[in-house]
Amino acid sequence: MSGLMFSLRTSSLWPCSSRLSRQSSPRVPAPLSRNSSSKMSSDSHWLPPADRDQLVMELRASGWMEVENRDAIFKELHFKTFNQAFGFMSRVALQAEKMNHHPEWFNVYNKVQITLTTHDCGGLSKRDIKMAKFIDKIALSM
Repeated sequence: MSGLMFSLRTSSLWPCSSRLSRQSSPRVPAPLSRNSSSKMSSDSHWLPPADRDQLVMELRASGWMEVENRDAIFKELHFKTFNQAFGFMSRVALQAEKMNHHPEWFNVYNKVQITLTTHDCGGLSKRDIKMAKFIDKIALSM
């Protein structure tokens, strides 16, 4: 049995803030300047604690988990076949391009593991919540 690993990114470098550990990823560039971060949409701003608790609690009900030592959420999905898993990933990839928000994911045969975080702000944002809800919707339709 062989596996494929996909990593979708629009560039080879992910901007990130000081909230992330630089030791965990040695190739991480310096944080965005104030000028470029002001151009981000409000969907890519870090979630305030009050909003975060409610939104993450809703996602937990559908199988999402918070990632230890990271401001991210994770879900593992299982499909009947590799073809079904790949079809799911293709649909998510098209949405990711539209949103300009790409998941970290790993696929082996019928299993897909997905981690969502917003690298622009160094943690969870509304974009991650929207993407997680889209992923849940697509997974239910497969």
